[in-house]
Amino acid sequence: MIDRIAILGTGLLGASAGLALRRAGFRGVIVGWNRSPEQAKVALEMGAIDSIAADALQAARASQVVLLAMPIYATLDYMEKLACVLGCEHLVTDVGSTKAQISEAATRLFNTRERAAFLPGHPMAGKERGGAALADAALFRGAVWLFTDDPAAQRSPHSAALVKGWREWVVAMGSKTLDLDPVRHDELVAWVSHLPQFVATALSALLEEEVGDAPELKDVGGCALREMTRLGASPYSMWRDIAYTNTEAVQATLLALEQRLAHLRENLRTPQLRDEFEQANRFRRE
Repeated sequence: MIDRIAILGTGLLGASAGLALRRAGFRGVIVGWNRSPEQAKVALEMGAIDSIAADALQAARASQVVLLAMPIYATLDYMEKLACVLGCEHLVTDVGSTKAQISEAATRLFNTRERAAFLPGHPMAGKERGGAALADAALFRGAVWLFTDDPAAQRSPHSAALVKGWREWVVAMGSKTLDLDPVRHDELVAWVSHLPQFVATALSALLEEEVGDAPELKDVGGCALREMTRLGASPYSMWRDIAYTNTEAVQATLLALEQRLAHLRENLRTPQLRDEFEQANRFRRE
C-alpha cells in the first residue's frame, strides 16, 4: 500500500498529479520539492502537496513513490542521484515526454532485486504554459498515460507491488494506461505531439514577423488563427529537452511535412487538392 509520495518538480504536471491524487481519494502524505521555492509554495497553497521538502534526496528516501515531474535532462540527472540512495523499498517514476534515454537509464540504474524500481511514464496531458498556478485536478482525466516498462526487470516483490499500486493510482486519477516500446513511443509522439508544437511555433513566429504589427490582426484573425497558434505560446524551456532527446524522429516528421506542403503548393489548382482534403477528413472521422 502506498502511503507516502514525493513529487520532485511541482510545476504544472507535478502539482496536477498531487491534486488528482487527492481527488482520487489518496489519503497518504504528499511532499513536494521544486528548484523554485515560489512554485513549491504555490503547490502547497493550492493543496497539491502537504509540505515542502528542504532536500529532494531526503524527501525521496522518506517516501515509497518518487514522481519526477521535471524537464528530461533534469530527470536523467536525478535518476543518477536517486539510484545511489534508494533501495528495493522505493519506486521512482516520471512524466517525461521522450522515453528512449530515460528507459535506457532506468535499465542501467534501477530495476534489480536490490535496487529501486523505475517505471518510465508519460501522461499525454498538459497545457501550452507551465507552472503550478495552472495545475488542474482533472488534467489527466480521459488522457492516456503511457508506460515504457522493461519486461525483463528483475524487481523485488515489494517494489513490484509499488509498481502495481502506482499504475492503479494512475487509473484512479482518470487516465487510461498503455504500454509501448520506448523507441516506438518516441516515434509516435514525434508525430502526434512534437510535430504539432513545432508547426505552431513556426507559424506563430512567421505571423509575428510578417503581420505581427498589423492593427487589424485581432479583428481579422478568427477561430482558425487562435486554434492554430495556441501552442505557439509554449516556452522554449518546456521544449528544448524534447528537441534534444528526440531529434531524429522530429526531423523526420518535419521533413515529411515540408514535402507535403510542397505538394499542396504545387497543386492548388488541380484535383489533387481535393484528394488531400478528403484524406484529411478521413483522418478526423477515424
